[in-house]
Formats: sequence, structure tokens, C-alpha cells
Amino acid sequence: MRSEFDVKEEHSVKALIKSFQHAFCGILTSFVIGRNIKVHYIAALAAILGGLYFGISKVEFLIILLVSAQVICLEMVNTAIERTVDLVTVEYHLYAKIAKDIAAGAVLVAAIFATIIGGIIFLPYIFK
Repeated sequence: MRSEFDVKEEHSVKALIKSFQHAFCGILTSFVIGRNIKVHYIAALAAILGGLYFGISKVEFLIILLVSAQVICLEMVNTAIERTVDLVTVEYHLYAKIAKDIAAGAVLVAAIFATIIGGIIFLPYIFK
């Protein structure tokens, strides 16, 4: 049974700081262990630098940031799903494959659309 003190402790500043530490650790870990996430970070950086170079509008810049964050976040979720599935089963299982494939597919769909959006935004500046 939880006491009132436990609930207050969960909502304390110390607990909040600890949750942010865990989140930052997750971001760093995903970068260190993730092969594909490095590519996504490089692509996001290139898009941001390209936006600064071409002087794209604020709305275009926000769209670039949004789709870049979406791809990176989905890659992080994909990595978490893959690691969790690997933890649960070492043997081949059809459902494990399906879970991994769907998560990877979500990243691919987001990356394809991010590329299309990037093309729509940047191509007019490039051909100017």
C-alpha cells in the first residue's frame, strides 16, 4: 500500500530531475548503440544547416525541425522495441519478427515523408 509520502516523493523536484536524467541517458544510449540513428541525426543536421544557408521561412524551418524530430523519435522507439524483443526471446518467433518489422517500417515511412517534405522545401531554393 502506498502512503501519502510516497506520492509526494514521486512528484518532488528531485524525482523530476531524476526522470530528466533517465530521459537524457536514453537519448545518449540510443545514439551510442543505434546504427541508423546516427544517419538520422546527420540528415537532421544537414537539413537545419541547409535551412540556415538558404534562409528558409520560419514555417519551413519549423516543419524541418518537426519531421526531423519525428524520424529521430521513431528510430528511438524502434530501437527500444528491438531491444525489448531481443530481451524477451532469443529464439526466432514470428510475432517478434512482426513487431520488429513494423517498428522499422514506421521509421522508414517517416523518413520517406521527411525526405519528400525536405525536397518540397529545399528544391525551389536550390534551383533559384
